[in-house]
Amino acid sequence: AAAQPDYLDYDQKGRGVVSTMFTNSGISYMIGVTLGGLYGLQEGLRNTPSSRWKVKLNSVLNHCGRHGSGIGNMMGATAILYSLYEGAADNFELDQYTGPVQPPAPLFAGLMTGATYYMRAGPRVAALAGTIGMGAVGGTFALYSVLGIPYGSKGWLWF
Repeated sequence: AAAQPDYLDYDQKGRGVVSTMFTNSGISYMIGVTLGGLYGLQEGLRNTPSSRWKVKLNSVLNHCGRHGSGIGNMMGATAILYSLYEGAADNFELDQYTGPVQPPAPLFAGLMTGATYYMRAGPRVAALAGTIGMGAVGGTFALYSVLGIPYGSKGWLWF
């Protein structure tokens, strides 16, 4: 018999939940550190108590470290929550229950990420944050539909 070629198994769903989570959290953390560091640079130069160079440098480094790490950690943690909720929605196949609302997983992930992140502030704040998260995803989906950009084509979070 003729030798048949060997084919590799191909995952039709794409990357797994953990791989997606690591990618999203890493990109989000780096963007947050960069934006926070730039904000810290501005604040450090604006709020320097002295005109001496060493004092200015110390002020800038302190502000960059404070704001960069804070915003980076917040964005990284939010990306982890989003990725896990989106993976759970895909795993439970929410699209079979939603009918015309497609895709439901990013909307669910945005809602639950906002609600979970602000859960300690109380149910009203958590509901508002969840609504904002779902609105951000829905707004991006609507904008992409109007512009003709394939939804999820950027490979990062819901973009």
